[in-house]
Amino acid sequence: MTDPEANRGLVVIAAIALGVVGVALLFKGMDFLVDRLPARYQEAVRPWVFVGPAVFILGIYLVYPAINTTVLSFKGRNSQEWVGLQNFTDIFTDHDSLISLRNSLLWVIIVPLFAVGIGLAFATLADKLGRRAEATAKSIIFMPMAISMVGAAIVWLFVYSFRPPGFGSQIGVLNGLWTGLGNNPVAWLLQEPWNNLYLMIILIWLETGFAMVILSAAIKAVPEEIIEAARIDGANDWQIFWRVTFPTIASTVVVVATTIVITVWKVFDIVFVMTGGNFGTSVVAQRMVTEFFTFRNAGHGAAFAVILFVAVIPVMAINVRQFRIQEERR
Repeated sequence: MTDPEANRGLVVIAAIALGVVGVALLFKGMDFLVDRLPARYQEAVRPWVFVGPAVFILGIYLVYPAINTTVLSFKGRNSQEWVGLQNFTDIFTDHDSLISLRNSLLWVIIVPLFAVGIGLAFATLADKLGRRAEATAKSIIFMPMAISMVGAAIVWLFVYSFRPPGFGSQIGVLNGLWTGLGNNPVAWLLQEPWNNLYLMIILIWLETGFAMVILSAAIKAVPEEIIEAARIDGANDWQIFWRVTFPTIASTVVVVATTIVITVWKVFDIVFVMTGGNFGTSVVAQRMVTEFFTFRNAGHGAAFAVILFVAVIPVMAINVRQFRIQEERR
């Protein structure tokens, strides 16, 4: 497998085969050992034996890095000397860092609000279409989800593209329309603070399909008997939606919103590709990567990572709570 001349396809197939066979032999061997234990211990030990490898790998790739990053956040830029809370003090007193925190909070508020709202509207309207029309509409709206954030950013670069007068015709969709109306071209991504909103539109475009699909499934799960009872009582479609459908799917709406919030906190690709975090568009995740790999300041980068981690924890707790509520209702 280390031979650079080896056929890559065969190497991949061999690696997959060895991995599958290795895992199968591992679990078979552990099951064999558990069967040799006294009967009173077997049922108590067996679940832990099978979960053990996954927990071990999870610990190596998730728990250890989280602990190590937290330790690094209390050290200097070279991870040598202890500086206590100095990295966090620097972040919360630095103008550029405060801008990134402010922008991230705006992303967390605006993107989930519009993505869930538009997704819910599409899901509700699509539910009233015929089967074929509904499938077509949903496919079109969900299609952006198949694009990576980098790919989506590149697509939208052509939407916001700007060329100063005298440097050729405008290839950006927006400037093409804008100049077609007799106006001068606009450098959309340089327009502070509106450029943040222009970047948010990209993620809203990506996440709307996700919200629509999940909420559409929740809407279809609303018992038809309840809706018919509301109609018999004289409720119109608007009243049925807000007083019957929405309260029924409220827990799903919360789960979708919190899932999008987690995605928003981690957004890096869009900002990096579109503006590189310049022109007042930096966010926490982008600053974290910049501090680590551009400024070579491990302390500040780790501190941004810890802030990101702490911000995501309550959102995940809400998500888990909503999952438990849904399970109890079932």
